[in-house]
Amino acid sequence: MDINALGAAQKYAAARPATEPKAEFGGAGEAMKDIARDFAATLQESEATAQAAMTGEADPHALVQALAQTELAVEAAVTVRDKVVEAYREILRMPV
Repeated sequence: MDINALGAAQKYAAARPATEPKAEFGGAGEAMKDIARDFAATLQESEATAQAAMTGEADPHALVQALAQTELAVEAAVTVRDKVVEAYREILRMPV
């Protein structure tokens, strides 16, 4: 069996494109951007509803609904953050 460095490098270069992520899926980065954008929009809408309720332009039911949505969004963000921190700590504990 003859293994030379040039042949191995050529085979690696040919196989590498098959393992690279495809651009059409957007990746995890795009998904995280969308989630962060939705979270910020939820907070802004809730803040606007709260300000409208303080000036009497919105009914109390809309305020309660906006606060519930904000609470749910914050709880989800905290849960995701906790999972990310837990995964990071698990990676740090892995032997090299």
